[in-house]
Amino acid sequence: MSLSTATAAYSPLTGRMSLADIPMLHEPIVLATFIGTVLVGLAVFAAITKYRLWGTLWKDWFTSIDHKKIGIMYMVLGLVMLLRGFADALMMRLQQAMAFGDNLGYLPPHHYDQIFTAHGVIMIFFVAMPLVTGLMNYLVPLQIGARDVAFPFLNNFSFWMTVGGAVLVMLSLFFGEFATTGWLAMPPLSGIAFSPGTGVDYYLWSLQVAGVGTLLSGVNLLVTIIKMRAPGMTMMKMPVFTWTALCTNVLIVVSFPVLTAALALLTLDRYAGTNFFTSDLGGNAMMYVNLIWIWGHPEVYILILPLFGVFSEIVSTYSGKRLFGYSSMVYATVCITVLSYLVWLHHFFTMGSGASVNSFFGITTMIISIPTGAKIFNWLFTMYRGRIRFEVPMLWTMGFMVTFVVGGMTGVLLAVPSADFVLHNSLFLVAHFHNVIIGGVVFGLFAAMTHWFPKAFGYRLDAFWGKVSFWFWLAGYWFAFTPLYVLGLMGVTRRMSHFDDPSLQVWFVVAAFGAVLIAIGIAAFLVCLYVSYRRREQLRDLTGDPWDGRTLEWSTSSPPPDYNFAFTPVVHDTDAWWDMKRRGFVRPTSGFLPVHMPRNTSAGVILAATSTLVGFAMIWHVWWLAIAGLVATVAWAIRNSFDLDRDYHIPAEVVEATERARTAQLEAVRV
Repeated sequence: MSLSTATAAYSPLTGRMSLADIPMLHEPIVLATFIGTVLVGLAVFAAITKYRLWGTLWKDWFTSIDHKKIGIMYMVLGLVMLLRGFADALMMRLQQAMAFGDNLGYLPPHHYDQIFTAHGVIMIFFVAMPLVTGLMNYLVPLQIGARDVAFPFLNNFSFWMTVGGAVLVMLSLFFGEFATTGWLAMPPLSGIAFSPGTGVDYYLWSLQVAGVGTLLSGVNLLVTIIKMRAPGMTMMKMPVFTWTALCTNVLIVVSFPVLTAALALLTLDRYAGTNFFTSDLGGNAMMYVNLIWIWGHPEVYILILPLFGVFSEIVSTYSGKRLFGYSSMVYATVCITVLSYLVWLHHFFTMGSGASVNSFFGITTMIISIPTGAKIFNWLFTMYRGRIRFEVPMLWTMGFMVTFVVGGMTGVLLAVPSADFVLHNSLFLVAHFHNVIIGGVVFGLFAAMTHWFPKAFGYRLDAFWGKVSFWFWLAGYWFAFTPLYVLGLMGVTRRMSHFDDPSLQVWFVVAAFGAVLIAIGIAAFLVCLYVSYRRREQLRDLTGDPWDGRTLEWSTSSPPPDYNFAFTPVVHDTDAWWDMKRRGFVRPTSGFLPVHMPRNTSAGVILAATSTLVGFAMIWHVWWLAIAGLVATVAWAIRNSFDLDRDYHIPAEVVEATERARTAQLEAVRV
């Protein structure tokens, strides 16, 4: 793609926009993507219009402050962006499999650089983060016996800010360009001298907009867990997933302001001519490297910790046993949370920090593997002598155990500075990172979606297609990334779009084959969703507890009512619902009171839209639009602060009717 945005004449009306900034005019791949996107968009628009769903979407979903609906919307966003992010991965694998010797492949180097940057940004910020945040949003209030999160409006606003960031990333595909710097945008490459176009600006503003949503969501969930637990649920009686969510949101609140500051300073370098990260006038690019990794390594644990909680819930449920070593699990989670802040420098052992500094961070990196390893043993001991049911979530969990352990061991190898000097910046590092993220985060997310799907939608996912997806993902991962370990040990550098040595090609062909298997796994999951919807009456869950669960979310109907619980549950055990079933829990049939609930609002959508507009205007230097968008954002925020009509009551008669219908349904199931 061209760098025309760097030299285009500036217009007061349109900033630095020009027709040359529309890549589809001169890039056939982008044109085909645009046509495909438009066709899919028109099909979705037509379907929504045909079935008259616009009103329902706006009133019941887009403006909803129900944590359950917001959690589902986060998950939908993550799955949609997964398709885009994985398409980038497939394109990279195909390019690397064919670009040897005189064959330059089908992607120009500039286009390839944008793709691998976009792949990393999308997969971390707009796939993994929305899926993890959506999972926490949906489950945490249900697991702690609350009716919603602490700040319901903030929850809606956080989601739409994340959507705004995703919209900016997607716009860069069709209008302008994305960064060619890699997913962390390291200076000096991300400085104005080396990246004068709009690519880095798209990167900065999309992450700043989405980062606001993530940070506010972290504050919201943190307060929810600390202040809104059911009576009797002390800290050491919280479900393990809630514990991991607590630690995750502590990390979010502490680390994301660092990312915001680093990106703000880089923005000032690009827009205001400052020199924080240049070699001129006292700046230092290494300061950015430290700041970005002080955020970046806790980010790895922000992603994986909630999934450790998921695996704990799944292993305990499908083994029919109490989780082995609950206290040690909690302490291990807290240790990981603290230690995650003492390992960031292992990402740049080779950059001249010195032996003493490298030794300290190498040792701390090895130490953090101890509480992680303890979790693996706890899960294995939970399974030991249990009556294991090999349902699809349990398959994902067992696949995780094998895959993640290998990734952990290669991580310990990379923690040795002398080994890192050999392997740094090689494909070995790429294989290690994906070993942990795919084997841990992605497998965990698919396990979670399968496990809690009946709770959210009232019917189970089809087991056959779930197993097809799992086996293709598992095989695809090992085919796709094992060759990269070998290539890394051979010294092959990452981020390359073309290679001279033809003897390497067979390894890249195998890796591309693995990517195709993963693509089939993703397609199988989409088929699973479709088939399950078609068979939803046969797969219907009328009990609310299809897996014989142990935590409070399984005590409600599937899906739960708007108010979650007619009466706030009282907790006596870490496995609260299991304990209630063992004690012979009887559903209440009288004494219902009106339930106080927050009211839906459009303010979150509007504020996020105007904020996204400001980001777009800043990218293209359309100053009048940026000012107008900022004024509109501030004005609407002030107006919203005077909106006092924020809540309503569900009448006691409605609550009683809902609960009676639920009791009758359960009695019919028992008969």
